Amino acid sequence: MSILSGRPSDLNAVDLFAGAGGLALGLEAAGFTSRGLVEFNRHACATLRLNSDSFKLHTGWPVFETDARSFDYRRLGTNIDLLAAGAPCQPFSLGGKHLGNGDERNMFPEVFRAIRALRPKVVLLENVRGLARQSFRPYFNYVLAQLALPHIPPDTGESWLEHLQRLQRAEHPARASAEHRYDVRWRSLSSADYGVPQNRQRVFIVAFRRDLELLWDFPPGTHSEDRLIFDQHVSGEYWSRNRLEPRPPGDRVLNRIRRLQNEAPNGDAWQTLREAIAGLPEPVDGVESPHQTFHRGIPGAKLYKGHTGNDLDKPSKTIKAGDHGNPGGEHIILRDDGSIRYMTVRECARIQAFPDDYLFSGSRSEVMRQIGNAVPVTLATSIATSIHDVLTGTACVSSGTWALTNSYQIRVIDGG
Repeated sequence: MSILSGRPSDLNAVDLFAGAGGLALGLEAAGFTSRGLVEFNRHACATLRLNSDSFKLHTGWPVFETDARSFDYRRLGTNIDLLAAGAPCQPFSLGGKHLGNGDERNMFPEVFRAIRALRPKVVLLENVRGLARQSFRPYFNYVLAQLALPHIPPDTGESWLEHLQRLQRAEHPARASAEHRYDVRWRSLSSADYGVPQNRQRVFIVAFRRDLELLWDFPPGTHSEDRLIFDQHVSGEYWSRNRLEPRPPGDRVLNRIRRLQNEAPNGDAWQTLREAIAGLPEPVDGVESPHQTFHRGIPGAKLYKGHTGNDLDKPSKTIKAGDHGNPGGEHIILRDDGSIRYMTVRECARIQAFPDDYLFSGSRSEVMRQIGNAVPVTLATSIATSIHDVLTGTACVSSGTWALTNSYQIRVIDGG
């Protein structure tokens, strides 16, 4: 299983907080060549190096194992086409301590330092959906404002609120040239809508340097739950292609089935967990599969209230950065015979769209952290391809206008 498409590499990218390389794989598949992958965790860096030559169509990945706060961006050269960054999400995660901008792990200041140093044509940021929730929304608006005017850094001792007010005053068109301004769009995307077998919601922010005068928008989803419901409970094609007897629908979808009986939805069906792990041998507890790396069965799966596991005929719940997931049973499979088991590391990697021969370094806990924190490769490829095609003039984007935020004129599309 390989996601690399063989597209010509005519643009370059820098990947900040690269992790296990999910975003890097997507950038590569879209036609970007890496100028550098910056990552602090030594196990994640080892993972990147293990796969550098095997999954590169061009030159090996240049991995910089260092703290982003001390990295000198002059090492990466000039004329950067794309800066991608998946800053640590724990400060804004629904499952974290909710410290947000007050969390010492908040790395957005380093993202903006990188933008000021590199002046990339495009910036691509990814983070948890919690970043845009109401309690963090003021700081999220500050992130958008600083991304629009990254050449104006905070002064020493200046609070982010004071800096935001200064950014708002500086937004007047006469005070910032186009080459120092970015047009910003953001949206909360569901990975399942892009062919990833997982219900994973993440916020993506994309900013184009204004002097390029390019219009871009997020690529539309290619897959839908409606099409899955149609294939399962109207045409029955889902059961046929998976060689199964039809299963009765749940009460939740009965009204949608009635609506869908007259016309098949466009596009493809959400990919299900069953389809995602098809072809992998049934894992044996405590024994590594002789046919597939990282495919060892894990004993001890349990269900309890609020920890219900995964239905094989739906997309997986969100793969998380922990051995067995969090309450909700994210990493438990409900078998057809009613028994349960934990997903293997390889199954979790498949659900995140990593190729089957992609290698990982570290203990099981460390590898699951890498996989759970990654951007699903398929989704990364879709977004990066749309950016690549607009930069190279191979995509035709319909005309439109940039929206205005509530209280200042930084051009931002609100994707909430």
